[in-house]
Amino acid sequence: MIIASKKPIEEIIQEITPYSRILILGCNECVTVCEAGGKKEVEVLASALRIFCLSQGIEKTIGEHTLERQCDHEYLEEIRNMVDDYDAIVSLACGVGVQFAAEKYLTMPLLPGVNTVCLGANEDRGLWTERCQACGSCVLARTGGICPVSRCAKRVLNGPCGGSTNGKCEISKDTDCAWQLIIDRLKALDKMDDYEAVAPVKDWSKDRAGGPRTVTREDVKI
Repeated sequence: MIIASKKPIEEIIQEITPYSRILILGCNECVTVCEAGGKKEVEVLASALRIFCLSQGIEKTIGEHTLERQCDHEYLEEIRNMVDDYDAIVSLACGVGVQFAAEKYLTMPLLPGVNTVCLGANEDRGLWTERCQACGSCVLARTGGICPVSRCAKRVLNGPCGGSTNGKCEISKDTDCAWQLIIDRLKALDKMDDYEAVAPVKDWSKDRAGGPRTVTREDVKI
């Protein structure tokens, strides 16, 4: 899922300064799971902003609403009848949702309320860790299901670099060496032959290096 983190409220307060009527817009998908932009976070942020405005003698209208998804035309239509009541929207969706809403409501300022961080896993309560960089050309079949693109700081594709020590990465003693994890996993799978094989040159044109990407499925298009 997409992992996001809350922006500091000071930053949001600065963003909304020019506007009098602000809608806080949440999303029920990934940002709800990572507790950054769901209905609960919308309620908390809206209350905090109202308290701030009251304490400063500032008159603002703070509305709140949460959509099933902000990255979908169908659900974004849900707020069409209410956007005219506001001067700006603070979106707690990921960067995809913010941009999609901005495209949908061309004259409405869309302000991000979270920072989009990565594609990751819900590892423990309050702990989300990166697992995928959406490189567009998955190598997990050769690496024991552990991604060297997202989990190796250098994106090395043919074994550990010289900075790996005792299974840890040189960037931090708390960061596992991705290639140590891969080797351990391949041993468990009895597939060390995969480790010995030289990885083919990766086609990075399918990554961000090739510019904005599009996925088209002719079989499901209407």
